[in-house]
Amino acid sequence: MRTPVAGSAREVASDFERRAARAEMLGRATPSIEEPLEFAAGLYRAQARLAGVLEALHADEPLSGHLDEDVDRFLDSTAIVVRYAAESGPPALSEEARARREDLPSTARARLIVYWEGGRPSSEDYLSRAILRPYVEFLRAARVPPGRVHRRGSCPLCGGAPWMAARREGSLMEGAKRMLVCALCGGEWLFGRILCPSCLEQNPERLPSFSVETHPTVRIEACETCHRYVKSIDLSEDARPIPEVDDLVSLSMDLWAREQGFERIEPGIAGL
Repeated sequence: MRTPVAGSAREVASDFERRAARAEMLGRATPSIEEPLEFAAGLYRAQARLAGVLEALHADEPLSGHLDEDVDRFLDSTAIVVRYAAESGPPALSEEARARREDLPSTARARLIVYWEGGRPSSEDYLSRAILRPYVEFLRAARVPPGRVHRRGSCPLCGGAPWMAARREGSLMEGAKRMLVCALCGGEWLFGRILCPSCLEQNPERLPSFSVETHPTVRIEACETCHRYVKSIDLSEDARPIPEVDDLVSLSMDLWAREQGFERIEPGIAGL
């Protein structure tokens, strides 16, 4: 008996396609960073195809949200993302993906389980995050709670770490709301403006922010206690940008932050 798939779950692949289209548009508008945007567009489309596989599996028998129970059902299809990374990724990612194409199924499965059970995702395993994102995003859309560890500062749904912050319009009393964007399920959650998502530092004097004239809506929100940061984009006046995609336009700010000794809490789509 097939289980009906909720309309929002069916839209997961479309959301990846929408991000791909935004990346292509930005690439045409900013030739200096066209290469990472082209890679992002292709990765989103590979993830969209994997999301389609997950939709069909869920329709046959609902996914449980526990990766150790679900992974064998879609393990073969993860080759869609690995193949794209091997053929079109930047050199380091391409090399890793080519090596992982040779993994035995048991090894490929173990890699994903290790990533999943690590609590907050490891920034050292970009490829596992890219593979699992369609799965977790589909769970979110299908309202199936992912069985993962949750920590304060991480996504309340899946326990993922934030890779962006979006400043959205709030009330006159509150000012702009700070929404963190999850690198794993794509969801957003409200988070205090004066609070480090990594170490929970609250002292404003240790939470500087940095901006540049060339990217007036973007800022680096850093922490001098744990030396980590999240990149923030202002959507209070223009809601058209997609934070994780538009992030790529200001990669120079990430390079600058690295030079200052700060590490991003979770790398963006370009691995920075």
